[in-house]
Amino acid sequence: MAAFALRYARAFADVIAEAHLSYEDVKRQLKDFTTAWHAAADLREVFLDPSFPLPEKITILDRMNQKLQLAPQVKNFVAVLLHHNRMDAYEEILDEFRREMNSRLGIAEVEVTSARVLDEQERRALILKIGELVHGKVEATFREDQALIGGVIVRVGSTVYDGSVRGRLAVLENQLAAK
Repeated sequence: MAAFALRYARAFADVIAEAHLSYEDVKRQLKDFTTAWHAAADLREVFLDPSFPLPEKITILDRMNQKLQLAPQVKNFVAVLLHHNRMDAYEEILDEFRREMNSRLGIAEVEVTSARVLDEQERRALILKIGELVHGKVEATFREDQALIGGVIVRVGSTVYDGSVRGRLAVLENQLAAK
């Protein structure tokens, strides 16, 4: 992680807090901009080119904003990144911003790994249980790993809860080896 990414993320989080903007609205707007960013290689090329004049980049951003309808603070955030030639770290700064906002709002970031794809009802039930465990809101990312055989592994920060069959077998193996 680049040290500057956290500085930009914290500054943007401060701006969002001072303006009393909804984090959900800001996330949606950033997602819209990110979708446009990923969809247009020529846009990325122009925004990433330090020799392309900044006023022209801002004009392009303003034209994009007519369609995207970004809050002034969100548009200004992108403009600041353009001005400081930091668009190459856009995704990293967004990741840091998400972590910063989740921390400020008391939302636990959780990674759930399961042996198979969990349906929506299973995901909701698991999120509720994890919410009880961490005594708060949860933002979960889900992934699959068939090597687990069954069950789930839940990572909350640096704490790992291993409820997988593979994990239980490893514990059993250690217990048997100790006897």
